[in-house]
Amino acid sequence: MATSFLHLSRPRRALLPISSLRLPLSTQSHAPSPSPSPSPTPSSARRLPHFLSFFAAAAAAATTGGATVALCDSGLDHHRVGGKDSADLVVRGERKHVPQEFIDELATFLGDNMTLDYEERSFHGTPQNSFHKAVNVPDVVVFPSSQDEVQKIVMACNKYKVPIVPYGGATSIEGHTLAPHGGVCIDMTLMKKIKSLNVEDMDVVVEPGVGWIELNEYLKPYGLFFPLDPGPGATIGGMCATRCSGSLAVRYGTMRDNVINLRAVLPNGDVVKTGNRARKSAAGYDLARLIIGSEGTLGVITEVTLRLQKLPSHSVVAMCNFKTIKDAADVAIATMLSGIQVSRVELLDEVQIKAINMANGKNLPEVPTLMFEFIGTEAYALEQTLLVQKIANKHHGSDFVFVEEPDAKAELWKIRKEALWAGFAMKPDHEAMITDVCVPLSRLAECISTSKRLLDASPLTCQDDQRKEAERLNHFMVDTALSMEGTCTGEHGVGTGKMKYLEKELGIESLRTMKRIKAALDPNNIMNPGKLIPPHVCI
Repeated sequence: MATSFLHLSRPRRALLPISSLRLPLSTQSHAPSPSPSPSPTPSSARRLPHFLSFFAAAAAAATTGGATVALCDSGLDHHRVGGKDSADLVVRGERKHVPQEFIDELATFLGDNMTLDYEERSFHGTPQNSFHKAVNVPDVVVFPSSQDEVQKIVMACNKYKVPIVPYGGATSIEGHTLAPHGGVCIDMTLMKKIKSLNVEDMDVVVEPGVGWIELNEYLKPYGLFFPLDPGPGATIGGMCATRCSGSLAVRYGTMRDNVINLRAVLPNGDVVKTGNRARKSAAGYDLARLIIGSEGTLGVITEVTLRLQKLPSHSVVAMCNFKTIKDAADVAIATMLSGIQVSRVELLDEVQIKAINMANGKNLPEVPTLMFEFIGTEAYALEQTLLVQKIANKHHGSDFVFVEEPDAKAELWKIRKEALWAGFAMKPDHEAMITDVCVPLSRLAECISTSKRLLDASPLTCQDDQRKEAERLNHFMVDTALSMEGTCTGEHGVGTGKMKYLEKELGIESLRTMKRIKAALDPNNIMNPGKLIPPHVCI
């Protein structure tokens, strides 16, 4: 995940005392401010809010006597965010009235760990690293400190049919934490205990608010580490929800490969544990892998058991320059096919290198550049490095350098880790549009070269309507990856931003199956509604 996340250093605002936990008058009058819903038309006034599933809508119709329209009905606008051919970046929704008795019920067990403060609600409803926005923000933000409190929150939300948006490190990019329908934002940052470390079994049990960086600091004295390294600030719960990976995925896999089991609170309040600590199991459905990547649409993760790795005894970091982006990509492919156990491999094009030079006062050659990391014993790591150097030379590589000293290695990887912020040095008054795709290894060079040609030809940095041009380039890269049997997202997840591509990638039958699972577990559609499953999918 090529992102960093500034707001983690932001101190949490003082929360409102219990006595002030009264709904704003605007909320009580069904017209929230400053993001009011449109005035209802005669037909829309008879409908339930759109965030309710068709099951909940049908059930509610019996009590209200009104007609309902399912999200998948042809009468609705399929061009809103997430629908096929959607081009809008602002997620719209209809807010459900949140009754005061619901707020009072939360206050009975949360105490001061909840807030109705608009600034805090707006902060939680406005992603800091995403170009996706929503017209609404959460009605209330809660900060549970235990699984028991999460369970009570979810049960209250299900009782009153109030939407839930789980919230971790807030490093997600595709609009996962937006609250287009208002509701409750469950901020998991207080649940950050490391519950048990099993050194001999090489696993650890943690709460979802633990950050991966903090976890690795804790594990270091034991000679262990957790091998996934997404953006700084990411937490274990959010990493599970988005099925993230990082630069070490080439050796250790993604989140789905590194979770042994987890606990989650389902929409009806049930707590499910997906397995024990055995490294392998053939017992029953693989529920852990169902919840990993579900992006908060099936439940709230409250505990995770992680697979750990031994800290490598030695590592080597190497860098090599190339004349073309295709030469660099071909070396990455050839290295993988050779069987060399690479720990990391990262590609920076000449534009990114130029940005790094501008931001850090460096004088690196502004050409496509590959970075590698090799781990193992000192002799093994050095042997692998020299083998890759030979591969690079066959593909017109030059200036192959490698370092083994800790400070020198940290300085080289700092170039990659700070690449996003270096990009702002070229256009300080601009924002970044971050995206990701993934293709089979054999199509990597072609995908990168094709995308690079379009990027080089784009007038992105000199036209007025730059956001539309950036979105056009994003569409092109995704379509290119899908045409090569790839995916619209390799690690960032779907959220609201990538829903429109899922039918092309997975097919309508897969999406209907996903919706059936969602409807079975969450018939009231309270869990992160409007995410992951496109709104036009009908069952």
